[in-house]
Amino acid sequence: MDLPGESEGLLPSVAWKEARGLKWLPGETVIVGIGQGPILATPLQLASAITALANRGVRMRPQLVRAVVDPVTQQARELKPQAYPELPLKDKTHLETMIEYLTEVAHSPRGTAYGIGHNAPYKIAGKTGTAQVKGIAQGAKYSEHGTPERFRDHALFISFAPADQPQVAVAVIVENGGHGSSAAAPIARKIMDYVILAKNLPTVVPLKSENEE
Repeated sequence: MDLPGESEGLLPSVAWKEARGLKWLPGETVIVGIGQGPILATPLQLASAITALANRGVRMRPQLVRAVVDPVTQQARELKPQAYPELPLKDKTHLETMIEYLTEVAHSPRGTAYGIGHNAPYKIAGKTGTAQVKGIAQGAKYSEHGTPERFRDHALFISFAPADQPQVAVAVIVENGGHGSSAAAPIARKIMDYVILAKNLPTVVPLKSENEE
C-alpha cells in the first residue's frame, strides 16, 4: 500500500519449506488451506482478501491517500484506484458459492456470527476466526480461566456488506479477545451500520479536480 513498512506476511509453500531443508508433508496442504500452520496475515491482507470475494474475483490495491493537494494552488489531484489482475479461476460460480456460505455465517441460525446478522437490515457476508497465541499439547484442553491474558487467542472477523451489492469491507482483530463471534463481529457490525446506514456520517466536501476552475 501507499505507506512504508508494510508486512509481507507469509503464505507457506513447498518451495518455501524446501529452502529451509525441510520436506512438505501432505497434511500441511490441509492445515494451510484452513489458515493454520505457519501462515501469517495482517489485518490489511485479510481485508484485501475478503474484498477480492466481494468484487467477484477482482482485488484492489489498498490505498490510504485519497488525493494530493497542491499547497500553492490548493487544487486536488485524486488518486485513481488500482486493481490487480482478476483471479484466474476455472469456474467463477465457486465465488458465488463461497459468498453464499459466508452470508450464512451471519444469517443462518447455525452461523457463528448469527448474533450480528439476525437483525441486520442488510445482508452481511463474513467469517469468524481465532488466531492462536500459545500452543498446547495434542489432546490437551485450552481453558481461558486462569490463563494470562497475553496468551489468550486473538479474535477475528472479516466481512463485507451488503452481500449482494458490497459497499464496505471490514477486518477486525481483537487482541486476546478469545472468540471472533463475541469480540470481533459486533465491532464490524457497528462499522458497517455506520457506513451503510449513514448514521451520523460527517459531511464530505467534494474535491476539485485538476480540470475544474
